[in-house]
Amino acid sequence: MLCLWRRAYLALTFSALAAVGVSPSSFLGDSLIRHNPVQNVLEHESAREEPLCQHSTTGPIETTLCDYETIESVNGELYSTLSELVQMPFFKYFQVDLYRECPFWQENGFCMNRECGITTVDESEIPEKWRAAALSKIELPPLEERVPLPGCYYRDSDFCFLDDMTEGEYVDLTLVPERYTGYAGPSAHRVWKSIYEENCFGLSELNLLTTRSPAQVTLPDTLTDVLREPINGGNTDGECLEKRVYYKIISGLHASITTHICLEYLNQTTGEMGPNLECFVTRVASHPERLQYIYFNTVLLLRAVSRIGPYLRDYDYCSMSVPTHHDHVLAEDIQEEATTLATLSKVIDIAEHVGKFDERVLFRGENANILKEEFKMHFRNVSRIMDCVGCDKCRLWGKVQTTGLATALKILFEMDETALDPHRNHNLLQRSEVVALINTLHRFSESLQAAEIFRDMWKKTGESDANHLIEEAERAVVGNVCSSLCSYFDAHRLPQPRKSPPRESMQVSTPTKLHTPHPPSPSPSYTMSLETIHRYLRQLIQRCKKHTLFCFSIFLQIWQQLHDAMFPLRTEL
Repeated sequence: MLCLWRRAYLALTFSALAAVGVSPSSFLGDSLIRHNPVQNVLEHESAREEPLCQHSTTGPIETTLCDYETIESVNGELYSTLSELVQMPFFKYFQVDLYRECPFWQENGFCMNRECGITTVDESEIPEKWRAAALSKIELPPLEERVPLPGCYYRDSDFCFLDDMTEGEYVDLTLVPERYTGYAGPSAHRVWKSIYEENCFGLSELNLLTTRSPAQVTLPDTLTDVLREPINGGNTDGECLEKRVYYKIISGLHASITTHICLEYLNQTTGEMGPNLECFVTRVASHPERLQYIYFNTVLLLRAVSRIGPYLRDYDYCSMSVPTHHDHVLAEDIQEEATTLATLSKVIDIAEHVGKFDERVLFRGENANILKEEFKMHFRNVSRIMDCVGCDKCRLWGKVQTTGLATALKILFEMDETALDPHRNHNLLQRSEVVALINTLHRFSESLQAAEIFRDMWKKTGESDANHLIEEAERAVVGNVCSSLCSYFDAHRLPQPRKSPPRESMQVSTPTKLHTPHPPSPSPSYTMSLETIHRYLRQLIQRCKKHTLFCFSIFLQIWQQLHDAMFPLRTEL
């Protein structure tokens, strides 16, 4: 009974679309009717240290030219290299304005938990050439080239708002890891609801699962068979590719943040931080498309790093402003820059090898410029919504990662080959954009590495415990459906039929037992909810015999209610 309504709804709505998706063997298939999604995610054997394209693939990452195994085969090396890189002085110091007012609503939901706070770094500890006073002289664009707002600005090419460097704090990112903080409730939900509802072209996970990518993307011959081709001569026109890409970026960011929270979750018993398998199963593994979007964002960021590789190799990572007379200090400084560049070069080499995303297929056609401006506007709003986050640590990492993704988008869609020439354009990116880009790539690479940790935990989980985790994940979905439908029926009570059979009257006369505040076990509450639904449906059928239009209207509303329950806005952290 737990999955009755979920399965019935999916079967009735999408049985004709069950074949939609990538290869049937893909552990992250896009098809709507999926069997054992949790097991598919957690029992998947990742490719490790295998020659690229020498192993059997499970399908491509949609709208990219890459497959899951290719990313898995390099992610171990990528993650360890990035972990070393973000510890280096240039990439660990980040200036950010954490106290700019929320521009969209009055925000009073500040997190009072200790984990929400951060420790800032005194400006005297920051190398002089990386301080705001020095950077603003060389990096801040002229007033005529930017649109200023209180404390921030953007240029026409920017996909996010950037701090104007006149205010803000310096943070050592290595001292404030992204993890569980306890920040939740209406304030946190409002942030994600605003991002999805107001700034996402009206798309949802359901849209991406039921429509096909319209982009004509070519892959290596070994992957051609898994491309999205028309089924039975059907039309491939769905949501435009740009809108699908936008939603995947936002959803992938959300999934990655959630993965980090699950990776370092507070154990209420021991008071220690550690991986929480139930958190990952419920929030990510039971929704395989969310993990897919983490892969997608990883490829997108790698492509951006690959494209701007020559510029990054030529960038100044030296912390000294002027030569010094102390040879030992100068040698130390030169060694630090050489180490930074050598480590970064390893990341660029990996990016050039597997960052296969063809940005040329986006923003084409007669409305390309209009669509791109709309894309930018939405993403800029997302970057400003981060000022509404009531947890300092969450706000910090939200700003870092939206800036990093926005920088990647600017590199891919706003810069031509001339602009990318480091000898012609020395100030192509601000230091904060370079730091954010690399740290954001590290965040997504760590999310994929975290998936391996949860897979190892799953292997060690007993059968009964594993079944319990799966049931809890299903219960969360079914609970949404039942409570949502019961709320709808309660809000739209129908008059009792004039003549009801005695047996039916007896059923209707016992609703007081259906809403026990604390039922003895989960199962009866779901059964009771289904009985309530059955009762109201019988009443609807009676009304439909006499009023067809009324019936049609009611069923449309119920259908929408079912849809909203099955695919709700993702407002959880």
